[in-house]
Amino acid sequence: MRALTFRIFALVMLLALPARAFDTNARAAWVYDVATGTVLMEKNADEPLPPASMSKLMTVYMLFEALEEGRVQSDTRLPVSTKARQMQGSTMFLNEQDRPTVEELIKGIIVLSGNDACVVVAEGLAGTEEAFARQMTERGKALGLTHSTFANASGWPDPRHRMSARDLGILAQRLISDFPDLYRSFAIEEYRFDDRAPANRFNRNPLLKLGIGADGLKTGHTQEAGYGLVGSAVQGDRRVIFVISGLQSDRARAEEAERIVNWAYRQFTMKTIIPQGEIVAQAPVWLGGQGKVGLTTVDGVRVLIPAGSQSGVTAEAVFRGPIEAPITKGDRLGELVVNIPGAGQSRLPLLAASDVARTGVLGRMQGAAFRLGHKAIQAVRN
Repeated sequence: MRALTFRIFALVMLLALPARAFDTNARAAWVYDVATGTVLMEKNADEPLPPASMSKLMTVYMLFEALEEGRVQSDTRLPVSTKARQMQGSTMFLNEQDRPTVEELIKGIIVLSGNDACVVVAEGLAGTEEAFARQMTERGKALGLTHSTFANASGWPDPRHRMSARDLGILAQRLISDFPDLYRSFAIEEYRFDDRAPANRFNRNPLLKLGIGADGLKTGHTQEAGYGLVGSAVQGDRRVIFVISGLQSDRARAEEAERIVNWAYRQFTMKTIIPQGEIVAQAPVWLGGQGKVGLTTVDGVRVLIPAGSQSGVTAEAVFRGPIEAPITKGDRLGELVVNIPGAGQSRLPLLAASDVARTGVLGRMQGAAFRLGHKAIQAVRN
């Protein structure tokens, strides 16, 4: 068999100006469009940096997993140790007499950024915070967090506690996709836990009240890390996830986050170039009850076009053919290579659109004769 390439189309965009790159003031940044799987911008995205409270997202992820697996319930009560009560920084003001529920702890971590709540969760799930931190590192690697190591559950400063901007963005995406119902907790703007700290009842995410579709995720700040934010917003059919860190103030963080969201939605246009279910190519079939099989994508193809792009989007179907029967609908048979001006290349799997049964004995003999003849002709040409 040989590799076959078919040009599907060339979509030409005639716009006036090139898309403007985003020049961020953050030390590290990563911006991602979920619908198209496109990284819109990155800066020092793979540099392991102190994540501060943004790393609480990993603690929340593991708690969500425990809920999904039935190891705890939302009304499960967990004990508060002296270590948890002694945590400094942002807390729920828990003490050893408390038995907060898992639901309260989720809100306490997400809305109040409670360091004490993180320790309660860590000890409740793994026995000790140290054991939980090791589990965080192992689970992070399994999730694809290649530049992350965890020394604690809260993001408390520690030279062994590091995450990259890209890893934080990947983790945010997994929280959104793996736990769509639980994820709604990240949009809670205010939580009064027993009215113990009225001044600490508001979510620190500066985007939630701006009406721009923001629904998460987590801020972070220490002297070493500066001010950071893992954020996400939905407008229309698009969700954008972004990470910024190393800013100089909470005001700078809020302004930079809003600028990024506006840029991501105004400087790129999403185009559906192949609708879901559409046949994009026909692949020849060998020894099958039919001579061809349609190729299609999983969800169709949508791409982002930078504002002002001068050239066109092209797509090519690449597969090795002829493809031997039998073929089952959904079998991966090749790739669709989409070249996007100003945004690089995207590769999507091409799947069989239908079943193709293997032909009978006579058909197989004819197919074998055809194949031998084809090889003989190729040998003569060579």
